Amino acid sequence: MAPRSSSIRRLKPMLRKVVLCGALLLALTGVWLLSRHLWQPGIQLLVIALLVFLGTAFESWRYRKGADPRGAQWQSTQERFADPISGEEMEVQYDPVSGERRYVRR
Repeated sequence: MAPRSSSIRRLKPMLRKVVLCGALLLALTGVWLLSRHLWQPGIQLLVIALLVFLGTAFESWRYRKGADPRGAQWQSTQERFADPISGEEMEVQYDPVSGERRYVRR
């Protein structure tokens, strides 16, 4: 049985916090290694922590739902299906001008 969408939405902020805490732990370990004059592993951990932090910070910005293209005239195709990951019912819409299809929650 697929997980409910409400439980997935609740887990996303928590997962983000766990990943950011992991990046902070990596950064602190890198600083500690640098204080012990272990330059190479310390710098490596700081770079990894920075990449994890930036990836987590920009992930939500990058995958935000954008605005519809100008002039899009979405029409329902009457196609429905259950999203295999969230279990939500999805509707297929079609833009006859561009031929583009999109999938929206019902």
